[in-house]
Amino acid sequence: MTERNVTSLTSGLDEAALETGRLLFAQPCDFTWGAATLDQLPEEAQPEIAFAGRSNVGKSSLINALTRRNTLARTSNTPGRTQQLNFFNLGDRLTIVDMPGYGYAKESKEKVAAWTEMVRSYLKGRVTLRRALVLIDSRHGTKPHDHEVMTMLDKAAVPYQVVLTKADKVKDKELQAMLDRTVAEMKKHPAAFPEVHLTSSETGLGIAELRASLAALAAPKAEG
Repeated sequence: MTERNVTSLTSGLDEAALETGRLLFAQPCDFTWGAATLDQLPEEAQPEIAFAGRSNVGKSSLINALTRRNTLARTSNTPGRTQQLNFFNLGDRLTIVDMPGYGYAKESKEKVAAWTEMVRSYLKGRVTLRRALVLIDSRHGTKPHDHEVMTMLDKAAVPYQVVLTKADKVKDKELQAMLDRTVAEMKKHPAAFPEVHLTSSETGLGIAELRASLAALAAPKAEG
């Protein structure tokens, strides 16, 4: 986080936590399951972290940056490409869930509505879901669709944390203002964590800190 003159609430992690995060995300991470409907969801097993956000906010790029892979999660310049819940097994300790982007899709309203209902049902009812990450583009801030999702998570009492993406695209002064504004906004949401992660998949800004934060939610390392 010290690469830029922007104050982040996640920059105080100690070296041990950062190393734990590095080691976890250095483990094998493989696609294990894709679910287009609720009845296709895999059985609940290890802790899950769900990545949510508007289409083209950078979900797949962030997952690839966290896991040090270029093609683990499919990226595209076409909004709405991820059309199912994609599950990835990280070292048999954590499951990463790449969710369909909301707010845009070049599909029928009926299909978009079906995806939306599936996502909402997953978020509300998944026992192994430890945290949802709501990704927000640093250039644009929260939009109505983001507020809808966060309000739904508040009502369902699902813990979530905001991650500002594409921080490299914003000048320091504007970025600090966006960070401050987002932190203040999160204080109004009961299920939201007060800490806001600031990231860039291009420069690596905030990636180590986010790894450390997520590693604290993983299943214990197996003995032997």
